[in-house]
Amino acid sequence: DAEVEALAASTGHAARVGQALTGPQSAILVVDDLATAARYSDAYGPEHLSVQTADPDALLAHLQSAGAIFLGPHSPVSLGDYLAGSNHVLPTGGQARFGSGLGAYTFLRPQQVVRYDADALREAEPMIVALSRAEDLPAHGDAVTARLTR
Repeated sequence: DAEVEALAASTGHAARVGQALTGPQSAILVVDDLATAARYSDAYGPEHLSVQTADPDALLAHLQSAGAIFLGPHSPVSLGDYLAGSNHVLPTGGQARFGSGLGAYTFLRPQQVVRYDADALREAEPMIVALSRAEDLPAHGDAVTARLTR
């Protein structure tokens, strides 16, 4: 604690660092194993995740939700922000649970194309009708049935 407090006080943004360390988004968790650590991290969805373990790759295999992950003692966050190319525009506020950092793919707009033939639609009909009824959207199921009875 004393070392962290001394480092925070020595920055040009001591108040901001203090708020970051004591705010509702901050915690120190002690867990029994790396799998549990990965589950907590994924639930939180950190913008930056620094992994400082004896075998960071072992933990990496279990991590799914972080904006950028920094492995080992020679991979500080500032390396990713300024030089390594990971990105500096990352999801904040836990949004890494469902989003990722800015990249070329951010500007792509993939389209989903669906093409079934009559036999495939006939096979899918009972499932679609059942789901549409369960969602109280019966016209969706009716649209399938209508196509097959023409």
